[in-house]
Amino acid sequence: MMRPLSPHPMPVVMSRFDGVDALRGLAMVWMTVFHFCFDLNHFGFWHQDFYGDPFWLWQRTLILSLFLFCAGMGQAIAVALGQSWPRFWRRWAQILGCALLVTAGSWLMYPKTFIYFGVLQGMAVMLVIARLTAHWGAWLWFLGGLLIATKYIAVYALYTCGTACFLDNFNAPWLNWLGLITRKPITEDYVPLLPWMGVMWWGVAAGGWLSRQHTSGWIKPLSASLQSLATLGRWSLTYYMLHQPLMISSLMLFGWLITK
Repeated sequence: MMRPLSPHPMPVVMSRFDGVDALRGLAMVWMTVFHFCFDLNHFGFWHQDFYGDPFWLWQRTLILSLFLFCAGMGQAIAVALGQSWPRFWRRWAQILGCALLVTAGSWLMYPKTFIYFGVLQGMAVMLVIARLTAHWGAWLWFLGGLLIATKYIAVYALYTCGTACFLDNFNAPWLNWLGLITRKPITEDYVPLLPWMGVMWWGVAAGGWLSRQHTSGWIKPLSASLQSLATLGRWSLTYYMLHQPLMISSLMLFGWLITK
């Protein structure tokens, strides 16, 4: 039987886990460095293969994994603290609104490869699933691993059996958000449910465990050197939406100045 996160809700006074916020802040800093390198390449200041070089592909995978893992932890902790559904839906609406802005902005900049199911679009779906399953406790470690493995096992098995054509049906845009694809869609960001929901489920499982550790170092105040990361982590959505427009406009201005 799946157990709830905790038989006794945590005191409301424990409203933040600074360690989790700092870890999310670290993901944001790492993401910023990656995006700045990407923008340098986009504007011709540097030449790198962001779509084929394993170094950059692994950077993206690790950054996204850390970000979704932190999102899962945050959701589990919010549930343990007794977050109401109305409050959840208010935050969810902010994420969905930002996802739509990202789609619109990417369409203006990359009309042929715009983002229709990237990290924010994926999170809008995954957070609802995470909220509904947060009480599943330690089972989420197993289910997360199973979900991560499912895509690769299924694709390998179908290719081995010579029936991979069945998966071609999932390559259509209205289904490829599930992740059961035989070719990656042409888009600037793609975060399907498989395997990424598994990563978030691991985060939910970790957050559920942390919420039961009332003496955990994750609850204690951080040192001054790490507090800035925690602050950034608490404003991750705002930062996410602003950092690329600011970097892109700065590089465009720089490019204009050096050509005058």
